[in-house]
Amino acid sequence: MLLLIGALTIGLILSLLAFGVFISFRIFEFPDITTEGSITLGGAVAAVLIVSHFSPITATAAAFVAGALAGTATALLHTRFKINRLLSGILVMTALYSVNLHVMGKSNVPLLSERTLASMAEAAGVRVLGASAVHLGPWEIGTRDLASLVLSLAVAAIVGAALYLFFRTNIGTAMQAAGDNDQMIRALGVNVDNMIVLGLAVSNGLVAVAGAILTQYQGFADVQMGIGMVVWGLASVIIGEALVGGRDLGYLITGAVMGSVLFRLLVAVALRGGLNPNDLKLVTAAFVFAALVVPGFVRRARRQRT
Repeated sequence: MLLLIGALTIGLILSLLAFGVFISFRIFEFPDITTEGSITLGGAVAAVLIVSHFSPITATAAAFVAGALAGTATALLHTRFKINRLLSGILVMTALYSVNLHVMGKSNVPLLSERTLASMAEAAGVRVLGASAVHLGPWEIGTRDLASLVLSLAVAAIVGAALYLFFRTNIGTAMQAAGDNDQMIRALGVNVDNMIVLGLAVSNGLVAVAGAILTQYQGFADVQMGIGMVVWGLASVIIGEALVGGRDLGYLITGAVMGSVLFRLLVAVALRGGLNPNDLKLVTAAFVFAALVVPGFVRRARRQRT
């Protein structure tokens, strides 16, 4: 049960990462590698501010701003300096490794004795439940684990709803149109470059918030925590699209959450089944490969039957 709750919590936290990748990859078709640096940047900024006794909420908000600046840098390299999209992300991601080390001052910042969103949720859970543990059938679940799950679910729901409403505004609609048909939207007088800058800023801001909340949940920030996260985000988006089977914006946002949770559950089951942790990235790549290829096989098989 603890494995399940932990997997659900991390999956929900990283659904914010999936939201960010959804914006860059699906809205703008921008292969933004900045993700691997911005999630670490968010964790680093949040950890340093929390250690300096700032409010966890303030630290998380600062992480969003830092991630947005990283995304803006990538977008400006592409739109102003005409650097290839992939290379722009690689350049900023590479630079962020050194930036993150400078922000933290070392490779790892522990938060076990600090006040974080997780500890605040635990305190609130203890006040509500009146105990440090809850019994669900034969399982005993710590209030911290249960409160963290509720917090991550609330954050994912709020951010998902906010994204849905944002993409229903004039600016959000213009962003979608810029990704779908940039020539048409230019003819209507919209600056596509500005839409890309805004989109990547929001995307990497959300990714950084995911890093900040993940850091507070696991109790430390590490300079290596972003490795492979862009693959995680892509897998979540692709699996989510396969699950919801629709192109409506609300379905796609919901699918991103479902994909992130399911992907984390698959990883947790693999580890529980005896998978060598050294093979985790290999298995992750295999999951993404299957998510990319299997839906195509299924569609072709259905067409052949009809």
